[in-house]
Amino acid sequence: MSDTQAPFLTIIPADGDAVASGAASAQAGAVPLTNIFDFDRARLERFFEEELGEKKFRAHQVMKWIHHRYVTDFAEMTDLGKALRSKLEARAVVHAPQVIFEKKSNDDTQKWLLGMDAKNAIETVYIPDKGRGTLCVSSQVGCALNCSFCSTGAQGFNRNLSTAEIIGQVWVAARALGNVPHQQRRLTNVVMMGMGEPLANFDNVVRAMSIMRDDLGYGLANKRVTLSTAGMVPQIDRLAQESDVSLAVSLHAPFDELRTQLMPINKKYPLAELMDACVRYALRKKGESVTFEYTLMKGVNDQPEHARALVALMKDFDRRVQMKDAAKINLIPFNPFPGTQFRRPDDVTIRSFQKLLNNAGMIAPVRRTRGDDIDAACGQLKGQVADRTRRSATIRKRQESQGGVRAG
Repeated sequence: MSDTQAPFLTIIPADGDAVASGAASAQAGAVPLTNIFDFDRARLERFFEEELGEKKFRAHQVMKWIHHRYVTDFAEMTDLGKALRSKLEARAVVHAPQVIFEKKSNDDTQKWLLGMDAKNAIETVYIPDKGRGTLCVSSQVGCALNCSFCSTGAQGFNRNLSTAEIIGQVWVAARALGNVPHQQRRLTNVVMMGMGEPLANFDNVVRAMSIMRDDLGYGLANKRVTLSTAGMVPQIDRLAQESDVSLAVSLHAPFDELRTQLMPINKKYPLAELMDACVRYALRKKGESVTFEYTLMKGVNDQPEHARALVALMKDFDRRVQMKDAAKINLIPFNPFPGTQFRRPDDVTIRSFQKLLNNAGMIAPVRRTRGDDIDAACGQLKGQVADRTRRSATIRKRQESQGGVRAG
């Protein structure tokens, strides 16, 4: 497809109720249709029983049609009776995000720009590797947290994505890849590491992750669905109670002062509180480790004193959880983007930092940069954000006053 941006054709409101496309949606007084993508198994069963007067096993049939066979037209769901299909056509729609364009990297990473409504779009990325295929999924249009080293945060924030818009990203990618749940698994892992802070959109994200893990959805094992957070402490505790997924925490600094400079959320939830929440999460998920993501930035957080402080923090975590390797560290060399003040450390510095961690007994792989030629690497995701925060305009003015946007 062309990478020029086409106009959006269909609007999905933030509350997740789909508007029928075409002439039907334009009719005055038309009742909005319910988007089936918004429903996990329990909610879809209730919809069939309470609103359609049907047996709940019909919900299971529809889920298989949508998530296993990628059928969105009720008329093609041939094991449903004509009367039921007519009911569904009158009350519901299966509406996925619109693909505006897709790009494929030299390393086979794929990126989709997906239209969410008339003004906003987000990016979703698929990363193939030996024996696995990981989809990086967005949870918000932009991000409200404003981490200083993240391209997404520089765009500002518009709104949360609905469950339909989140699981719709998985549907679009899985269909394009020819993924068949339980048979031909091109998509083996999902990480909620795309645009936005997932825990700031808690209910919609948890419901979408339920569909990802459901046998009637994408059949992913709990440990193969990972949620990454900048550190929203109350929601980490809530996640431990309501969902069973892997947790990744964006750490990026072992000291409060530095972390606050990089991540303003640290003012509200400083390191001690964040690590306490991570310990509670690990203790509830016996035998499961927590991954701490650490983006290495040249001259900022890549020195030996940072490595030693990070080791101390992780060792204390292991001790409190009473499990060896309860903490795993993902080292992520910074991926530049236009306008950023940060730079990637050289390879010698990266390996020296890793060696200090490894010599202390820590598991600390360096994440291989993937998709950077199409701006699909970690921290580079950008969509089309109708910014409500005015942050993007402020950043542009600052860049212009400093002599223009500097290339990363």
